[in-house]
Amino acid sequence: MPSARPGGEKAHGPFWSEPGTLLEHVPVAVFGIDDRDHVCYWGPGARDLFGYDSTAVLAKPGAVLFADGPPPGDSDACARLTERGRTLGYWRGRLTARHRDGTVFDCGFRVFSVTGAGGPSVVMVLASRSDELDRVKTNLAFLDALFETCPIGLVMLDPDLRYVHLNQALADMDGLPIEAHLGLHMDEVMIMSDGGEYQRMLRAVALGGAPVVGALVGMRPRGHPDRDQVRSVSFFALSQAVGSRPGVGGLMVDVTDREQAILEATASRRRLALLDGASTRIGTTLDVNVTAQELVDASMPDFCDGGVVEVVEWMDEAEDFDPARPLFTRRIASGTILPPPATELVSGVETVRYPPGSVIHDMLRTGRAISAVVNEEFLARTVLIESRARLFAESGLACVLVAPLIARGTVQGIAMFGRSAGRPAFTRDDVSLASELSSRAAICLDNARLYSRVQDIALTLQRALLPSALATSPYVEVAHRYVPGSRITEVGGDWYDVINLPDGRVVLVVGDVMGHGVSAAAAMGRLRITTKALARHDSEPAELLTELDACAQEAGIELATCLYIVYDPNSGRARIASAGHPPPLVLRPDGTVETIDDVLGVPLGVGGCPFRTIEIELPENAILALYTDGLIEARGQDIEAGLEALRAELGRAPAALEAMADRILASLLPTPPADDTVLVLARVRRAPRERRH
Repeated sequence: MPSARPGGEKAHGPFWSEPGTLLEHVPVAVFGIDDRDHVCYWGPGARDLFGYDSTAVLAKPGAVLFADGPPPGDSDACARLTERGRTLGYWRGRLTARHRDGTVFDCGFRVFSVTGAGGPSVVMVLASRSDELDRVKTNLAFLDALFETCPIGLVMLDPDLRYVHLNQALADMDGLPIEAHLGLHMDEVMIMSDGGEYQRMLRAVALGGAPVVGALVGMRPRGHPDRDQVRSVSFFALSQAVGSRPGVGGLMVDVTDREQAILEATASRRRLALLDGASTRIGTTLDVNVTAQELVDASMPDFCDGGVVEVVEWMDEAEDFDPARPLFTRRIASGTILPPPATELVSGVETVRYPPGSVIHDMLRTGRAISAVVNEEFLARTVLIESRARLFAESGLACVLVAPLIARGTVQGIAMFGRSAGRPAFTRDDVSLASELSSRAAICLDNARLYSRVQDIALTLQRALLPSALATSPYVEVAHRYVPGSRITEVGGDWYDVINLPDGRVVLVVGDVMGHGVSAAAAMGRLRITTKALARHDSEPAELLTELDACAQEAGIELATCLYIVYDPNSGRARIASAGHPPPLVLRPDGTVETIDDVLGVPLGVGGCPFRTIEIELPENAILALYTDGLIEARGQDIEAGLEALRAELGRAPAALEAMADRILASLLPTPPADDTVLVLARVRRAPRERRH
């Protein structure tokens, strides 16, 4: 039969669903047939189903409501329907009906006989379109199958959040039978630890709020009291149409395993990112203290809330760890993101003493990182000073993780990380991460330590080879300064000397060996000693540099500069030769500053180029300034700009030589200095006439 609705309305699909009661989903026509098979009652639903107003159909034969073509040998459809109602008392079945506009449709009928007091009987008829009935049956069958077989938990709760209906999948999640749920309040089935947030969310939905889709909720079912679950939940308000129940409908999926995997994967990615970031942030310099601070900074705030790095104060490198003896450390780096008193806890001490039996001893005995809860036992075992123990207890740190800093088989120190009570305690994965982080940092720290040791050796050698006391003369007043470069740049080969010659003459010499470290310091020592020996032969400055150049080549010194000046107080004249060194400056008594730049030569060690000597006259109380390039060179600055700055400082208001030297260094040197620097200031005077030769 055609399924088109009268009037051309479009039919809905088989699973179409709309709000309302069942009678709104399946319209039902109600009418009555008398004993003459005429229509004697016509309800509103009958008008909607068949298209007739009551005036057009009352008292008319009921046959107008049915299609022609009954089975041969049988009465018409209307007569059959009423006859069965009267004889059987109740009958249901399907017949072909006809709309007023001529369209026919399959229709389901339910009939029963009604007899009034002393009056004729009437057959009451309930009629509905068969396609509507089939659709509702299909939907109901689908919903029944869904509730019975769906692996997703399905639930209906009343407005008070009591269980009305649920499926077996949800019952299995909860660990309780379906029947045990019915009538119970939600919190009688679930143990929540969210302060009521889950219930507030459901009540908001029940009151007509927006649906909740895919929210992740942590809970523990009372049926599984030892099992925490993470569920993805979606909830929506029920329609509350006439005759239906208000409340909340929901779907639940147990995603505990998935979320655990996601959490573990996320944690693994976070650990790898931390290690990757630490690799780029730790060891950017060869300074021990800077490297230790980089470790602390790299660990916060992703890994911990505070941390310290301490180096062990061994008596000597060969000393073995003795768990029965106290352990002394020196704190070289610290930091925290927690408020006071945590800042005072991590930074308020420099030397730490750990008693035998401390957590630090446990860690060093095994050589592995360990974690510990900050409690009375921990404080009693590890913190000796009562005020520090009280500070530790009040700092907000709830647990600590201690890792050894081991490089090349030697314990360099310890790294200690702490977390507050607001964060999860350290896990086994955190211990592994701290071990890896500390292992990488230990290599960087050891490299910095070894570098510092080599640098200390070079600095010690250089200072030993520089003059401990300069020669003095009544005619030359000298102020001298040597400033080593920062620990980042290594020690260079800068040197200087003052040498007395016969007849009262005085030699001022400044040099610089290219390069850094022990080799540069050793080369500097060779050149200084050789220069002093050659000066005793009273050679001309150019001749002396020629001899010094030959010695440099023999010693394998590839590049070095030298400025050699001989001042004669009898004549007031100075003879000057240079091997590629920055030019000397002369501050005259009238305040003018002159650059002696016409004496430049090639550096020592190059060979093949002659040196020359020039002679200048120096007035009484003139000041000579000799220096190395560390004073006038700076990153990003032209050397001419540095030289001009030195000229300006030298020409300022006259002062004592010592004060002038300090002022020049304070003004021109960066902090920390990028390179070694030598500055020699010499105020010259002339010998009295009676003493001149």
